[in-house]
Amino acid sequence: MISIKRKAILLLCLWVSWAVGLAQTVPGTIVCYEPSSAQRYIGSPSLVTLPNGDYVASHDFFGPKSSEWQQAASRIYTSNNKGKTWRYLAEIRGAFWSSLFVHKGELYLLGPDRHHGTVLIRKSVDGGKTWTEPTNKENGVLLTGEFHCAPMPVVAYKGRLWRPMETAHGPVLQWGKRYGAMVMSAPVEADLLNAKSWQASTPVLYDSTFNKGDFAGWLEGNFVVDKDQRMWDMLRVANKKSTEEKAAMVSIAADGKTLSFDPNSGFIPFDGGSKKFVIKYDTLSRKYWTLANVIPDKFRKQFPDRNPSGFRNVLMLRRSDDLKKWDDVKVILEHDDVLNHGFQYVDWSFEGNDIIVLSRTAYFDGNTNAANNHDANYLTFHRIENFRKLKN
Repeated sequence: MISIKRKAILLLCLWVSWAVGLAQTVPGTIVCYEPSSAQRYIGSPSLVTLPNGDYVASHDFFGPKSSEWQQAASRIYTSNNKGKTWRYLAEIRGAFWSSLFVHKGELYLLGPDRHHGTVLIRKSVDGGKTWTEPTNKENGVLLTGEFHCAPMPVVAYKGRLWRPMETAHGPVLQWGKRYGAMVMSAPVEADLLNAKSWQASTPVLYDSTFNKGDFAGWLEGNFVVDKDQRMWDMLRVANKKSTEEKAAMVSIAADGKTLSFDPNSGFIPFDGGSKKFVIKYDTLSRKYWTLANVIPDKFRKQFPDRNPSGFRNVLMLRRSDDLKKWDDVKVILEHDDVLNHGFQYVDWSFEGNDIIVLSRTAYFDGNTNAANNHDANYLTFHRIENFRKLKN
């Protein structure tokens, strides 16, 4: 008869073997895993580098067994060896679709408290182990009401911090139609936990006539500055019928208080634009870069009637000189299964000659698939080496 101690050792060995097998199968480094049977799916990756070089990553949970509609849960992880291994730090109650960012050496987390919730900001002074708790407008409650976003970068420009957001108080309380593009900003020297430090622009609401009438909504905007120093909110665009993916360019006034949009010129062709994307400018190459879920012809032909937002199995590195014309550089991640595999909602940063990437990944776990390509079961870390030298 096997002793209890030997049984424990045997189970541990089996678990280690299973974990090693997963690590050899799932691309990149596994930060965390949640089985699809739990019906709590991994969302909203956010990634930052602390002044000491440590990485901090976050994600939230969504799905029928999550608390996304009441008080959402987000988890924090860290790596002190450039992403080779990760360890759990904390769980935050009341954080959803939230962005990590570092400002003046301090770590912050900004986003709604739940699905379409009140916007909160928290601060950590110990690398993400503990966080301030927002209870009023002087310690982290920024905007009350219903708001939407993704974990988009918080960008410092001309003495202010900028963070795109969407109001969810649109003309029709349906997905897409309720989202109005807006941007929050605060002086870089301000107390970021105080609501009085922040201003919110007037929103540009949904309009059914946009995109020649084929418009299901815009969301998950990027704050970007073009080479003429004009500020833009570049948003993901959902179409009703067309398979041609686009992004929207909404102009931000110099004072950040108003936004304007020209529907005749504001929609640009953008492969991957029907899914969340992050755009950043690289001063060395003098180009804008993004990672987007493009749709190669072989997959489009396989599912000709599928909405473009339903393709998330290919992650492409893309670049542009002017934000309007984009070129594919190289496929970074790909799986042949459109329905159950996805590398999506990636957050990323430049690091010297590399790009570091955090992905919401739907992938076969050795026994079962993810629930679908959208409802991810993994958070994975990836490194794109010498990205400026890559060719298609």
